[in-house]
Amino acid sequence: MKLFRFGPKGAEKAGMVAADGRLRDASALVAEVSVEAIDALRGVDPEGLPLVPEGARIGACLAGTPNFYCIGLNYRKHAEEAGMPIPAAPILFSKATSAIAGPQDDLHLPEGAMRADWEAELGVVIGREAYRVSEGEALSYVAGYCLINDLSERAYQLEGGGQWIRGKSLPGFGPIGPYFVSADEVADPQRLNIWLKLNGETMQESTTADMIFSVAEIIADMSKYMRLQAGDIISTGTPSGVGMGQKPQRFLRAGDVMTLGIEGLGAQRIAVRRG
Repeated sequence: MKLFRFGPKGAEKAGMVAADGRLRDASALVAEVSVEAIDALRGVDPEGLPLVPEGARIGACLAGTPNFYCIGLNYRKHAEEAGMPIPAAPILFSKATSAIAGPQDDLHLPEGAMRADWEAELGVVIGREAYRVSEGEALSYVAGYCLINDLSERAYQLEGGGQWIRGKSLPGFGPIGPYFVSADEVADPQRLNIWLKLNGETMQESTTADMIFSVAEIIADMSKYMRLQAGDIISTGTPSGVGMGQKPQRFLRAGDVMTLGIEGLGAQRIAVRRG
């Protein structure tokens, strides 16, 4: 099942993707796209639902996210390009939920943001409360998956002290979607192709098999230290090819266009603006 949200920001409606790829309006059946919507829409044939108007804005694929977590340096080649040792345990930080944006929304760089960087990532959506779960049972707590661009302002993240969240949480720095894909449609989250292009040039091209810590390992580790909640999003790290790793380094500027995707989870197109 592929769910999405459409409509003006703040007034999005729920939708389902039909077998032929067409977008259908499911707002008469569920008020919002959430982990509960999967059960509510199970067995529904979207072919009988109204079509979404052509050209409608596609919004962030989930509503009401309790927490937005991220894992750092979780691809071997990315750790190498960053010149950092392979982590002994998942590096965990948070991203403000106010950073969440739609997969086609423009990215507006505020004054002072001069080192904005891209990071295509696999997003994991927790389906039910998880606390101290084993690695073997961890995937049973996953409701689904989505595409995330964990955008980062590197100066805010790495310079001047403080925590990484400062460089991760600017408005629009967390595009998610287009689809919230139910877990049963992803046979193996460690065998997904992932890519990002900047102005048509391939910058990131990898597979989730390069992850240092698998989705199951991440959930098991995190649940030792916190109670994960239904609807929590975990962004599981990015492959090599980020702007900070280029020689010379390359960062986002007004007029740039990012396109990115993950096998089976859809694609994003984000135009960069200043101010």
